[in-house]
Amino acid sequence: WICRSGHTVIGVCRYCLGELKQISGVRIVENVDVSNESCIAQLAQIDTPIDVLVNNAGVLFRDHLDSLDWEKIRLQFEINAMGPLRVTKALEKQLHSGSKVAIITSRMGSIADNGSGGYYGYRMSKGAVNAAGVSLARDLHPRGIAVALLHPGMVQTDM
Repeated sequence: WICRSGHTVIGVCRYCLGELKQISGVRIVENVDVSNESCIAQLAQIDTPIDVLVNNAGVLFRDHLDSLDWEKIRLQFEINAMGPLRVTKALEKQLHSGSKVAIITSRMGSIADNGSGGYYGYRMSKGAVNAAGVSLARDLHPRGIAVALLHPGMVQTDM
């Protein structure tokens, strides 16, 4: 619906699934890895004013105390926590008064709501992105830019 309402939509992804390619009016920028600085530098070249920026990249590796993989934990931080901050910073000049930045997070990043343990890397990375989102909201507020942390509920996607 957003394409039909006259908005410019740019979909940025690592690789484009067939469903995204079928949406008419979407400009697709592929091969963007939010954990890679050179990919993020490419994003800064987008010169279109941005009304709404949705940071949706995410990865989840299931782990438990007896099966911790430090590299996978680090990768979850790179993508889930640092990715939205990198992307927002790279596109900061395209944001304007009235722009909105959305960060897709997870209830699993809540300290108070952790009743089952495990998922160390995912939980920690989502807790970190929540902190980054609050800081972004404070820092961008004087420019009239709103930031929202959004928990979409359980999703069934490849992460």
